[in-house]
Amino acid sequence: MALADKLKADHILPADHHQAALVGRVWSEEQGGPCVVTLRNALVFDLTAIAATMSGLLERDDLFRILERDDLPCLGGLDEFLDGTSGRLLAPVDLQALKAAGVTFAESMLERVIEEQARGDAARAQEIRGRLAPVIGENLRDIKAGSAKAAQVKTLLQDMGLWSQYLEVGIGPDAEIFTKSQPMSAVGCGERVGIHSMSHWNNPEPEVVLVLRADGSIVGASLGNDVNLRDVEGRSALLLGKAKDNNASCALGPFIRLFDDTFAFDDLDKVVVSLSVEGEDGFTMTGESPMQAISRSPTDLVGQMRNRSHQYPDGAVLFLGTMFAPTKDRHGVGQGFTHETGDRVEISAPSLGCLVNSVDYSDACPEWSFGTVALFRNLFSRGLGEKV
Repeated sequence: MALADKLKADHILPADHHQAALVGRVWSEEQGGPCVVTLRNALVFDLTAIAATMSGLLERDDLFRILERDDLPCLGGLDEFLDGTSGRLLAPVDLQALKAAGVTFAESMLERVIEEQARGDAARAQEIRGRLAPVIGENLRDIKAGSAKAAQVKTLLQDMGLWSQYLEVGIGPDAEIFTKSQPMSAVGCGERVGIHSMSHWNNPEPEVVLVLRADGSIVGASLGNDVNLRDVEGRSALLLGKAKDNNASCALGPFIRLFDDTFAFDDLDKVVVSLSVEGEDGFTMTGESPMQAISRSPTDLVGQMRNRSHQYPDGAVLFLGTMFAPTKDRHGVGQGFTHETGDRVEISAPSLGCLVNSVDYSDACPEWSFGTVALFRNLFSRGLGEKV
């Protein structure tokens, strides 16, 4: 938790947090376990006696009335959870499925094709990028996935021998929806995120994350880091699970902002997700991912994930993808970007706050040991079993 003790509430909260409906989860030393909480004026209020899981809280029809109650116990200031005095921040979801959409922005589509062509070799990426970008990049600009124009571009690129499985899911009718990680496995703000020690070409993926109820209705949004191993996925798309799902490779937070009059679902179009990476070697990198540039609407992605053929009775979150695939050279010309342990990664948007994590190897991050069974045992031991 070396990173967390340097964080402050005013750095991670949304710019307008005084009017935002924020919910999340903390590990409370006082309560002896995870607590579902809401934020008011940077103070942490406990909801666990009303709804012991975030999954259960978000299903309630009286959700906003609960957040307005004046009898909620205060667990202390948010700063006291950021410095470890009162506990720590957890990922703001628990029983929900952790799902992700891939190749949803034109720039990341191009980078996925480059990975495929390079077969995971970062040294070849620059040459391939220079060859493909003028052809594929221009053809992908302003294309709506699944449209008639997309079908025409597919035919053109096939004739040129440039069609790819990544373009198929990027502009074709069917989106790539995959399981990022398992329920309860995501790490929160201030924790370490993990990259597999076998990887030598990897990157953060800053994304907006939608939060859904069991019936598929979208109730809020958060920020996420879909940590990715570019060399592993580049060797074979069948290695996606190994590239995406490793210990501490999924970060979420800092909180869920519920949709209301101050921040509605339609406001997502205005969100610009910023990324900042600062290395202990002095390396810095920044970038932005505007939601306006997404090639599929969030509602389309949700509809492809949750429908009559596939349900999530405990709710789900959906990473919406990123347009930011870093190419800034770190270790030499043409080598591109890859993480080093100790990197500080900040993913932010004014309306959603700032998710901050440091990078380590997955086998050096704390083992994931507190799963669903441990959660239920803890809640029952605290007399909260009926509140799940």
